[in-house]
Amino acid sequence: MRHGCKVNHLSRTHAHRVAMLSNMATSLIMHKRIETTLAKAKALRVYVEPLINRSKEDSTHNRRIVFSYLHSKEAVNELFREVSQKVAQRPGGYTRILKTGIRHGDNSEMAIIELVDYNENMLKDTTKKAAKSTRRSRSKKAAEAPVAEAPVAEAPVAEEAPKAE
Repeated sequence: MRHGCKVNHLSRTHAHRVAMLSNMATSLIMHKRIETTLAKAKALRVYVEPLINRSKEDSTHNRRIVFSYLHSKEAVNELFREVSQKVAQRPGGYTRILKTGIRHGDNSEMAIIELVDYNENMLKDTTKKAAKSTRRSRSKKAAEAPVAEAPVAEAPVAEEAPKAE
């Protein structure tokens, strides 16, 4: 029974799982977006978000702790120089997982995991007004302008014929 077991083992031994997550975290930090399976993306989020949170405070101690997880000097420098500047004001939730469908080979669910502050398409302001559409009713100018009344032709009044008495 798996009572209280919250770690997804991903069908790997502990050493293999730690090495895989370390490599995936390094790739995510260097490339800002990677495509993987949904289960691995969820496991990677739990692994990498505390490292990003630790990078907000640049100290030798924090750099050594992050290096013990990543084993890549370039990734640690990228994390502390570039990524930490972008996420400085964010209180958490540094990654986003987008489902992309299934893989044809083995039917596993695929996903893209990315750093939130680096997706330029989603950072664009979506509240801007769309292009002005055409109106089918009268324009405001025509509605506000006084309408000149055309002379109404009065119906000819039939003269009453004098009654014969």
